[in-house]
Amino acid sequence: MGKLDGKTAVVTGASSGIGLAAAQRLAAEGAHVFLTGRRETELDAAAAAIGPAATAVTGDIAKAADLDRLYDAVRARGRGLDVLFANAGSGWFAPLEKATNEDYEQNFGTNVRGTLLSVQKALPLLNEGASVILNGSIRADDGWENFGLYAASKAAVRSLARTWANELKGRGIRVNSISPGSIETPAVDRVLGPEEAEAFKAGLAEGVPIGRLGRPEEVAGAVAFLASADSSFIYGANLDIDGGEHQF
Repeated sequence: MGKLDGKTAVVTGASSGIGLAAAQRLAAEGAHVFLTGRRETELDAAAAAIGPAATAVTGDIAKAADLDRLYDAVRARGRGLDVLFANAGSGWFAPLEKATNEDYEQNFGTNVRGTLLSVQKALPLLNEGASVILNGSIRADDGWENFGLYAASKAAVRSLARTWANELKGRGIRVNSISPGSIETPAVDRVLGPEEAEAFKAGLAEGVPIGRLGRPEEVAGAVAFLASADSSFIYGANLDIDGGEHQF
């Protein structure tokens, strides 16, 4: 038996990387998982790979109508919602002197407004004792050059987790956040291209005390823990998943 048998979960940004690994792990623990993301072909392939325990609903979390379609599908299943992993995020990078309104909107539109809408619109469906997990980043704390807007948006996500945990505790709903460090995901390749991405990832790995990038399934394990009753006394916390990058 899995730790989430009979539960219903939603994972945003689930077509690849951390979101896909989390959806796979939650399904392996017994949950029926609704996957959402903007890339329909990849999302459908992800759901097909998981099997009958997965339902794909294509959409953009920054668009309220897309989230309405997602939660209508969850509602139609008739079992409410027990786990929400608000994972979808965006990263646009520029130094202060070159940052544009587009850079701002891309970072805050998805990472903050999209996270807000993802959780807010789920509220009527969340069962008592549900778990909400927000995906932050250790970059919120380290002041890397060119990461200002992205880091600020992820700092906002961390702050929202604290506040929402306090606001929803009366319903027994736990809200926590995770802060992944340098994780091996396809996102870097899409943004930088294969050659530049390899050099960038090699540089990241040098800054991780254990000497390598993290794997999406290692983040997924933490998500499954926070989704389950094993973390029943954890409210408003943040879990760094960083290979020691921020610990030493």
